[in-house]
Amino acid sequence: MDVLEAVKNRRSIRQFKTDTVPESLIREILAAAVWAPSWGNTQPWEIVVVTGDKLEEFKKANKKLQMDGAAPQPDTVMPTTWPETIKQRYNDVGKKVLTSLNIARGDKEARQSYYSDMHTLFGAPAMLLYCLDHGIAREYGMLDIGAIIQTTCLLAYEKGLGACILSATVLYPQIAREIIQIPDSMAIIMGIALGYPVAQTPVNAFDRERAPLEEVTRWVK
Repeated sequence: MDVLEAVKNRRSIRQFKTDTVPESLIREILAAAVWAPSWGNTQPWEIVVVTGDKLEEFKKANKKLQMDGAAPQPDTVMPTTWPETIKQRYNDVGKKVLTSLNIARGDKEARQSYYSDMHTLFGAPAMLLYCLDHGIAREYGMLDIGAIIQTTCLLAYEKGLGACILSATVLYPQIAREIIQIPDSMAIIMGIALGYPVAQTPVNAFDRERAPLEEVTRWVK
């Protein structure tokens, strides 16, 4: 598999098999992922791999807070507004996800079920949490976290795994601090749901789009 194939064919997986991912395979992926670029080669990330009983405990608590309507308190502020073009892209992919699941616009019960699935990582058997020390400048650290997350996802795809970069893993950081014992000194930036994707399911196979190059680039000569 070449890099171009991985970049274009990797996608967010929203339905996973229950099959356990071998620890040796996760270690192999992360051992390669840490070669991702970082500012000044600082490699500021800390990656917490969560599986087994601790992951199930996390999922249960995460879902409960979401079902109870608890206000999210992520360590990194989530965006709430976007320029119209960007908002349209966000809305478009949301519609495709719900359409692939046959969830009608007004079906609140089905939507709630989907959001619950999201907070339980769509059944993924592994979660990777990416953290930064609070002493690190968040702006540059976020660039580094983004680089290693993308690298991780590409390597996972190359190994036949699926991944979903999932904000639902970090909306309630108090759960991770309590269950997974992440210290207050670390900011919990983002999580990845990791596992084997369910094949031939619409939510993992709908057509995806990217903006035309002309829309997102400007050339200066």
